[in-house]
Amino acid sequence: MVDAKQRLLSAAVDYVAEHGVGEQSLRQIAAGLGTSHRMLIYHFGSKEGLLVEIIKAVEARQREVLADLAHEPGESAGDMARRFWRRISDPALWPNVRLFFEVYGQALQGRPGTTHLLDDVVHAWLDPVIALGIAQGLSEQDAQVTARLGLAVTRGLLLDLLATGDREAVDAAMEQYIVSYEAQLPGRTSPLS
Repeated sequence: MVDAKQRLLSAAVDYVAEHGVGEQSLRQIAAGLGTSHRMLIYHFGSKEGLLVEIIKAVEARQREVLADLAHEPGESAGDMARRFWRRISDPALWPNVRLFFEVYGQALQGRPGTTHLLDDVVHAWLDPVIALGIAQGLSEQDAQVTARLGLAVTRGLLLDLLATGDREAVDAAMEQYIVSYEAQLPGRTSPLS
C-alpha cells in the first residue's frame, strides 16, 4: 500500500513534469496537487525539501530505466547507451532536468533545505554504472573512472541541450562519447585505428 507521502510525491513528480515549478509558491504547487501547503510541509518540511525529493524520485526512476536496459539480450553497450540517452534527453523530461540543475546549484551554494541532495547525487549513479562497466568487461578501476566520466558527460550534455536547444550537435557529441567508450571495451577495436 502506498502511503500519503508517496502518493503526494508521485503526484508532484508528474506535476513538475507537466508544469515545471518556476517561481510557484508552495501554496500554488499544493493547489496544483489538490492538497494543502500544510500537508506538503508536514511530509517534506519545505518547498526545497519537496523539490529535492522530486529530484531523488526522478533520478531513481532513471536508474531503474538503466537497470532495465542492461537486461536486453544481445544488445551492445553502445546501443544500450544510445537508448538510455534518448530516454533521458527526451523533451518531455526537460522540466525535471531543469529542476535538477536549479536545485543542484542551490545545494552547491548551501541553500537551506537543498544540501541533502548532495549526499548521493553522484554516488547513487556510480555503483550501478560501475557494475555495468564490469559486466561489459572493464576492470574495476577502469569501470570506476568511466562511470564518473560518463555521468559528467551525460549531465554536461543535458545542460548543453537545455541551454542551446542544439539537439543535433549535442547528440553528435554523445555519439562520439559512446563510440570512444565502446572502443575501450575488451575485444573491441578502436574505429580511430
